[in-house]
Amino acid sequence: MARLVNRRDFAKGIGATAAFCSATVRPDLARAKPNYHGPNVIIIRFGGGVRRRETIAPKTTFAPFFTHSLIKRGVLIPDLMIEKLEGQNTSHAEGTLNILTGRYLAWQDAGSRIFDDRLEPTEPTLFEYFRKTYAVPAHQTLLINGEDRPQEEFFAFARHKHYGIKYRSENLSLYRYKLYKLKRFLRSNKGTNEDIANARREYKKLKAMDYRGVTGLNDPMLNRFWESWRQDYRDSGLLNPRGDRLLTELALRAMKNLKPRLMMINYQDPDYVHWGNKSHYTRAISIIDQGLESIIGLADRDPFYRRRTNIIIVPDCGRDANPLTALPYQHHFNTRSAHEIWAFAMGPHIAKGKIYDRRYDQSQLAATVGAMMGMPTPRVEGAAIGGLFT
Repeated sequence: MARLVNRRDFAKGIGATAAFCSATVRPDLARAKPNYHGPNVIIIRFGGGVRRRETIAPKTTFAPFFTHSLIKRGVLIPDLMIEKLEGQNTSHAEGTLNILTGRYLAWQDAGSRIFDDRLEPTEPTLFEYFRKTYAVPAHQTLLINGEDRPQEEFFAFARHKHYGIKYRSENLSLYRYKLYKLKRFLRSNKGTNEDIANARREYKKLKAMDYRGVTGLNDPMLNRFWESWRQDYRDSGLLNPRGDRLLTELALRAMKNLKPRLMMINYQDPDYVHWGNKSHYTRAISIIDQGLESIIGLADRDPFYRRRTNIIIVPDCGRDANPLTALPYQHHFNTRSAHEIWAFAMGPHIAKGKIYDRRYDQSQLAATVGAMMGMPTPRVEGAAIGGLFT
């Protein structure tokens, strides 16, 4: 196992001194922000923890569209690493925050429980950098989350005095839809007394999961989105897709109806391998691959996205490569392969059919997105990945 290093040594190694100095930058002066005219950016978390072998290795992949077709359209970085730091875990929540903030350990515990990590970002997210720089409404910055990880609903903004909830993203998830439909039902004052009592209990239970107090914020565009969803899928939950297919459908509808300029899709289902069945893992990779094909297909057809969208695909963390463990495919034990991931970038001004065969770091992705979108990211640790643009 590689040596764990502390944050100070890591910051020196990756050149974060200038970023730390930016902490003294004054907040926004009272001036109008410019409109955004740059590329759309879609970040796709190939999440739930995946290994290189089942994703980017041509002979063993379970993602054929991605590995055999999509990679030809952009730049593959096969050696992206999650740094081994004291206190840093290879987990989904932490990996997601590494991507969004461009820093390691940029979170604080907000009342975590067993199997329920509740983290708050303590450094600005990409959404906050974007909306602080440009006049972009919240509904055009989207975080799309799975139904089994509601704690990731609350990664939309940091606890930071110069950023925060004012510059948050909006969220799309089954959790948010349930809140919408229950609130709608209770306002209608229809149904039996028992129905109303049950709805109140369920609504209170869901609201209690919001440990940051953001689900009460109303966005008319989101209300219209959910009403359209309800017309198609009704209230039962039996008609809409589930698992990562749900995230794909939410992303496609958002692209058509909300036109996000910055969107992150947090796929997650490979993590079902914790139940011990390898097929849960490999099948989930294939479902994400199908989602990629649908999302890329829409981006190629829709005039709002065609030839004006950059796409970044990156796992949250890797997985254990030891087949002799009692429960293989784990990622919580800080093994080398749990730190080994990859990244892919494509877009109209990004090189095509290239492999950057040197080591990069997960913390560099936020600065890279900042460079793509022409926005300052003063609190990131990693430098932008150079040479991507043609």
